[in-house]
This record gives sequence, C-alpha cells and structure tokens, in this order.
Amino acid sequence: MSESLTSRRGARIWLVLGVVVLVGLMGLLRGVSLDTGTDSAPADSESSRVTELLEKFPGADEGTLLVVASRPDGAALDPNDLSELEPLVPALEEATDGRALGPFPSEDGEAAVVQVTLTVGDDAEHAVELVREVTASQAGDLTLQVTGGPAFGVDVAASFDGADFTLLIVTIAIVAVLLIVTYRSPVLWLVPLAVVGIADQVANKVTAGLGNLWDLQFDTGIVSVLVFGAGTNYALLLVSRYREELHHQTDHRAALATAWRRTVPAIVASNLTVVVSLLTLVLAVIPGTHGLGVSSAVGLLIALAAVLLVLPPALAICGPRVFWPFVPRPDAARHGRVWRRVATGVVRRPWVPLITGVALLGVMAAGLVGTTVGLSQVEKFRVPSESAAGLETLADHFPPGQAQPLTVVAEAEHADEVADALDSVPGVVRVSQPTESNDQEWVKFSVTGEPAPGTQESHQLVVDLRAAADAVPGEVLVGGQSAVDVDARDGNTRDLLLIAPLVLLVTLVVLVLLVRAAVAPVVLLVVNLASATAAIGAGSWLSRTVFGWDALDLQVPLLSFLFLVALGVDYTIFLVHRAQSEAARVGTRAGMVNALASTGAVITSAGVVLAGVFAALGLLPLVTLGQIGLTVCLGVLVDTLVVRSLVVPALFSLLGDRMWWPRRIGSARPTPPEGEESDHDVPSRVPVAG
Repeated sequence: MSESLTSRRGARIWLVLGVVVLVGLMGLLRGVSLDTGTDSAPADSESSRVTELLEKFPGADEGTLLVVASRPDGAALDPNDLSELEPLVPALEEATDGRALGPFPSEDGEAAVVQVTLTVGDDAEHAVELVREVTASQAGDLTLQVTGGPAFGVDVAASFDGADFTLLIVTIAIVAVLLIVTYRSPVLWLVPLAVVGIADQVANKVTAGLGNLWDLQFDTGIVSVLVFGAGTNYALLLVSRYREELHHQTDHRAALATAWRRTVPAIVASNLTVVVSLLTLVLAVIPGTHGLGVSSAVGLLIALAAVLLVLPPALAICGPRVFWPFVPRPDAARHGRVWRRVATGVVRRPWVPLITGVALLGVMAAGLVGTTVGLSQVEKFRVPSESAAGLETLADHFPPGQAQPLTVVAEAEHADEVADALDSVPGVVRVSQPTESNDQEWVKFSVTGEPAPGTQESHQLVVDLRAAADAVPGEVLVGGQSAVDVDARDGNTRDLLLIAPLVLLVTLVVLVLLVRAAVAPVVLLVVNLASATAAIGAGSWLSRTVFGWDALDLQVPLLSFLFLVALGVDYTIFLVHRAQSEAARVGTRAGMVNALASTGAVITSAGVVLAGVFAALGLLPLVTLGQIGLTVCLGVLVDTLVVRSLVVPALFSLLGDRMWWPRRIGSARPTPPEGEESDHDVPSRVPVAG
C-alpha cells in the first residue's frame, strides 16, 4: 500500500480521493453544531430524577431570578434606598409578565433582594436580558445584580462566545510555530498543518452530528485539542522518518514508502492505545465523561486516516524540495549527535539518571498532599460574571443556603410526614409549604439550609436529608444544586475507580502486542503510571499556589490520568518500537542508543507540540479545562524530557536483553543493509558502569 500512496499516479489519486472525502464530509455536515446538555450528575441519580419530576409541576417552564441590591460603598441601605427599589417590582412584572416580590432587606441591612418568577422556556437568554434591561433603568445610586439559576446559565454560555474560535486560532499558531522550529523550513510545516487542520474540522462536524444523534454530552475543545495534538504527533513521526530515509535513498518516493511502512506500526499502536482507552469512557456514568469517550475516539480515528492516507501522497507530490532550504541528500552524515551523546551517557551510567528521574517524579507527586477535589458552581468559571457576583453578595448578607435552596419531591399522600422529617434535620432553616403536581401524585418542597452552597457542610446536609427521607414511607427524592454536587462526586469517584484500571490494562495489552514480550510492557507501564501520578500532583500544587484554584474539579483526576497514560505512552511506543528493531542488529543497549539518537529530536518536538496544544485549553473560561490543560502539559513535558530520555533508556541499560523476555532479541547481529551504516554506527556493546 505504501507504493500506491507514494507512486506518481497513485499519489494523485489518493490525494484527490482524500480531499474529496474530507471536504465532502465538511460540506455535508455544514451548519451542524453540538446542541446537547451539560449535565454534571449521572442520568439515573436522585438529583436527575428530581429534575425530571419537576416537569410534572405547574410552572415547569418558569425560572426564578434574584435582583440583589447593595450600596457601592458597602454601607447599610437607608429607607430612601429601599423606597427607590419599590418601583422596580411593578416595572419587572409589566415587562416580563411574571411575578415579582420584595424588596426583602437582609438582617444586617446592607442588602435587599427582589424575587422575579417568569416564564423562561427555551429562551433563557432573552428572559435574563429583559430583567437586566429593566433593572439597569431602575438602578439609581444602588448596585443591582441579577442572579439565580437562569442568569448563571446564560452568563456561563456567554463566557464561551468566541472561545472555541480563539482556541482554534491559538492552537494553529502554536502548532505552526513549533513545526517551523522543528523542520527549519518556511514551507514544510504547511503540508502537515493543512492536513491535520482539515481533519480537525471534519472531526468537529462528525462528532457534533454523532453527539446530537446519540444525545452525547462532551466538550468540543478537548476533542479539537486531541485531534490537533495527536495528528501533529503522527505527522512529525512520519515526516521525520521520511527525512531520515532521504539520507539513504535517491528516490524520494521510495524513501517515503519506506518511511510509511516503518512508522505505521508505531503510529497505529499509539492511536489504538488512545482510542481504546477513550472508549472505556463509555462505561462512565457522568454524561460529559461518557460522551467524551466516543467523540474523542472518532476524532482520533479521523486524524489517523488523514495522516496515513492523505499526508503521504501530498508529500510525494511535493517531493524533497518541501524541506527547503535544508533538503536532505543521500550521504553518510551523522544526525542526532546531541541525542546520541545523551543516550550513550545514560546507557554507560544508568543509575545516576534513573535515580535523578525517579527523585523528580517523587517530588512532583508530593503535590498530591493536601489536594482536595470539588469546586463550587461559582468556582468552576474563571471569567467574572454578574450572576456569580450576585450570588456572592447574596451569600454575604443573607442565610447562605438561601442562594441555592434544595428541592425535595415526595409522594403526595405522605406530604405531612415528609415535612416533619425535613424540619427535624439539623441545619435546615426553613421548609416551604408543599406544591402539588399537575397529576396530584407528587408534592415538592423548597428547603433552605444554613450551609453555604458548595461547602462540605452543604453536601452533608444533602446526605442527612436523604437519610431522614428514607425513614418516611413512599418515594422521597432530594435535588437541587448541592444534591447535584453530591451525586456528581459519587459518580466521578465511581468512574475513576472503574476506568483507571481499565486504561492501564488497555495500555499493557497494546504494549504486549507491540513488543511481544513480558518484561518490557510491565516496566514501561509502571514508569508511565509513576509519570502520570507525578504530573497530577504537580498540576494540583500549581493550581493551588499559582492560580488560586483551591481544589481540582471533579472530572480532572480521571481525564488527566487517561490523557497522561494514553498519550504519554505514545512516546514510549515510538522509542521502544525503534529500539526493538535496532536491538536485533546491535543488541539492546546499543540499540537503545541508536533509537534515542534517531527519534530524540522528533519525539521531543512532538511532546512540545502536544504540551503547547493542551496548554491552550487555559484560554477557555472553564477552570476544569484549565486544570486539565496544565496537568497534561506538565505530564507530557516530563514524559518527553525526563521519562523517555533518561528513565526508560536507563532501565533498558540495566535490564539489557532481559527486557525482551521470553524472546531472545539481542542475540543475533546481522550486518546492516548497505547505505544504513550511519543509522547504526555504535558498537554492539556499549560500556556500562559496574
């Protein structure tokens, strides 16, 4: 197949076919965008069940907005201030056709709140804007902030306006700059970037279509970063081997065909490791995690197809001149001298780099000490908003739980018993009168608690309310934002404990199939696990001390672990696959030197590109994505510069041919083919200390 992709006639056919398919998919799916929800709790959780049952009650399409009033100087509101607020109530009712109540002053007298209940329907943005327009016209000398569930949702959506486009532009810029630095060519970078960029746009449309079809929830920014990062890595490996083969062959098409054949196993193994690891997320109960598995796997398969089937014919048509001004020529010049010196030093004295690398990983992992998991609803977003500021003002001057009361739904026939049970729970400030559902089978209560939303105390109150509800006959369900937080925490913990071992198992199986040995896969997996743990620890520490994020968001540990293990093992696969082929020629230790000398530059470039692409996630307003980007960026850099460059070669030096057990891969020393001596110019035995 490599000859078909790179021959004069075949390259044109494959390139035209590839472009037609990719562009055709983009045209066919033009205008498709993801329009599913963003639920944070499992679909079968108690809080999700409450959300479903609320549709049975009158006013199911209504929402409550709160207008929080305070003085700019923080002083107490005087009677004149309160009288200025009174006209706001009829003005809101007239403009929204809703119900407005208040103003209700706080006990400290420094704030007041007006409650507005109006029909929200499917256009929450219009409802919130309407209230804010009326509020702005009535503000006077007071600071008026519109907050509440609908307002918070609208502000969150608004914070993402243009964010995906910014992420795309910055990602392209990062990849372009790093490719130019890597290739030292003003031309070559355009070819892989164009192929990967088109693949990203196709993946964006295809995954959005599948998401709508299968009702999947996922973050499109993560999918785009994965496609760009992994696709660029595959392209770097292929182009690097192509350039290497051009030093040994005069026919550039034959050189490209050889490069394709020799890199496909590693690229496919790398891709399948990540894809299968991502597919384990279909077992997740958190909707966003579950949907991310399928969408990301599809995106990476599209990137793989583009790099292996479209990039080679594009390179074949361009020819070696695409490397201008440093066009590779057949010669016996040595390449990778810096990495050869590094590899030789590590193999000769393996204990020093091994101990140094392990010590660094240990220090990074120490950042896990003091780590907490779970951000409140307000803490999840970096971009300031009126609704978040309003919630903070509300919590400062009113009972904290009033900002986000809990909702309890129970069978109507047990309403009195439920009310008594809820009233008896410590920490409950007020239980509202029951509201009956349209079918008269259910009642709902609004429960205000003492704890502030998002705190451990508020989560414990949910647990206590559910325990009290269990003692009441019939079905009693506790919902609301704090209940969602509790269910989301339980769901994420369950997903982590189930999926993390599966990801390790998938990685181990792929390594065993690739290396066909027992020792090397286990050693490499342990090293990869240590590297991932260290990166999460360092990311957590930096989140707290540098960025002021007091805790990791609930999805960060699992998604960071998955990306670090699945993507981190890529570089090990690239290195070890090359080392295995070299070991058959010159032995394990010298083979590792040759492998690191040949792949050091390209793997380092690939790691830096992937780290830079993930760092771009910090541009998005969601703290979750910023934390994932930071953690994976650190992990990839450590994997590339420390684990793959120092720790893995040191372990291969210490274990030698035993790495390939039960195979006997280092015993034969066939003579390298003519013209490839420069690729294997170290002695079959490298002196090793001790």
